Amino acid sequence: MVRMSFFSLGLALAVAGTAAAQDAGGIALDLNRLDPVDNACRLTFVADNTLAPLSALALETVLFNQAGRVAALTLFDFGDLPDGSRRVRQFDVAGLACDDVAQVLVNGVASCTGDGVDTTICAQSLDITGSVEGVEVMQ
Repeated sequence: MVRMSFFSLGLALAVAGTAAAQDAGGIALDLNRLDPVDNACRLTFVADNTLAPLSALALETVLFNQAGRVAALTLFDFGDLPDGSRRVRQFDVAGLACDDVAQVLVNGVASCTGDGVDTTICAQSLDITGSVEGVEVMQ
């Protein structure tokens, strides 16, 4: 009987842990395109938020050129990202040729506010990928 209770308790905790992990969600960002525009490079990101309703998300981002040198250090302000939503955000980086972008590094979460989240939670929940051929995306 005692063994059965410990087994039941263990099973209940395992199920609860799995449910909590599924409920935790995350913030998936994909660098989807690079397009030259008026002496700038436009970076297009697709954002899928399943973490929580976010009223603001800003990322410190570093762009490296083909020689591996820092070409730009900037903040990308994604604004609000409703929970369970997909949003597209574009950022123009002046004076940068898209052909010269070799790597995009998300250096950190500059700010993140929302329902029950903070900068640390957002940073831990961030998953960044890249769909642009020849451009490495890192975090």
